[in-house]
Amino acid sequence: MELTPRLRLMNWLANQSLTGLPENDLLRGFCERCRAHGLDISRALVFIDTLHPVFEGRGFRWNESQTNESDSFEYGSSSEGAAAENWRRSTFHHLLETGGDELLIDLSDCAGLDFTMIEDLTAKGHKHFLTFVHRFGEAGTMGQMDCFYSTWVTRRDEGFGEQGLAALRDLVPVLGLAIKSAAQAEVARTLGRVYLGRDASEQVLRGRIARGVTERINAVLWFSDLRGSTAISESIEPGQIIPFLNDYAQASIDAIHDAGGEVLKLIGDGVLAMFTHDNMAVAKRAALRAEHRFRHNMATVSARRAAEGVAVTSAHVGLHVGEVFYGNIGSEDRLDFTVVGPAVNEVSRIASMCRSVDRELLTSQAFRSGLDAAGRNYLVSTGRYALRGIGRAQDLYTLDPDVASDEVVAGKYERYLAS
Repeated sequence: MELTPRLRLMNWLANQSLTGLPENDLLRGFCERCRAHGLDISRALVFIDTLHPVFEGRGFRWNESQTNESDSFEYGSSSEGAAAENWRRSTFHHLLETGGDELLIDLSDCAGLDFTMIEDLTAKGHKHFLTFVHRFGEAGTMGQMDCFYSTWVTRRDEGFGEQGLAALRDLVPVLGLAIKSAAQAEVARTLGRVYLGRDASEQVLRGRIARGVTERINAVLWFSDLRGSTAISESIEPGQIIPFLNDYAQASIDAIHDAGGEVLKLIGDGVLAMFTHDNMAVAKRAALRAEHRFRHNMATVSARRAAEGVAVTSAHVGLHVGEVFYGNIGSEDRLDFTVVGPAVNEVSRIASMCRSVDRELLTSQAFRSGLDAAGRNYLVSTGRYALRGIGRAQDLYTLDPDVASDEVVAGKYERYLAS
């Protein structure tokens, strides 16, 4: 590839990176442009680690012809099992161990090499295999994201040639920079969703980060906590505490998200969430749907944990509705994007009353009154109570016991939630 098309391709990569073109599209556009200018790439594969609670990194593929392989994928930890063995046999690992940056293999003369992929590539008619590792500097590293890995293959008997190799040495670092930029944007979105919540993350990434910037909204509020968690934590092995909390947190968060709610904060074993809609009756039904799903999730988790011989528990849920301030609250150098207001305090007090009245669910009078007639019929009063720190007494409501004991009523309730 001559100098002029190289410069044009570098310019294309920079411009597309600025527009936010996804990684797989960057790779495809790169490879197609290389081929159009005589650089005969038949297959390309790039990897970059990331920051994510589940997987270690992401990979992207390109092939000269249509295949049934996906053009992007996630990969898990490479520190154990078969993944670790494959990693140790990779050309990337070899370069990291030897301190090299580049490895070129003639696939017609590689019988003594024990690297992953090369046998499969040879069988598919590829002739030369080139690997790069581009390391990030200390200031450019983010967690495990410390290298850009890539492989390039050609079917030409003579390989890429000196000019082709020179072009790839010039161009691949620019591609790596573009993919790193896209990956860092995805990391920011992931960290936002994981630590702030889905809606709060979107608001922050859109620029709502100024201290004191809030909006006043009406919301259905959820507060749940585990029954007897303190005593359980004191009675089990230290190494079992986090799995215990994680299992039950997953049960509640999945239920809330599935019903369209927003998890705002995890407070020890407690979960604060909200449901919003232009029609508050819809938001209230969504909260009841989440509570119903939560019970199913809890039963599944508890059954599995009981079979494993580890601690199980149940949970209390309080539901309320009210006006809250939603946005940035805190100091200049430590903000929290959450909700505050008397209604938040009230929903936590309602949840804490579950212990006193021995009910798994309690809702406020305001929550029940905004439901349609069918919904109100499923909630029955447990009595009138004065909540600690709340000036007025109010009736609290729980789910009609017939929902749990009568299959016909249970079926009607599930149809109501689904409607």
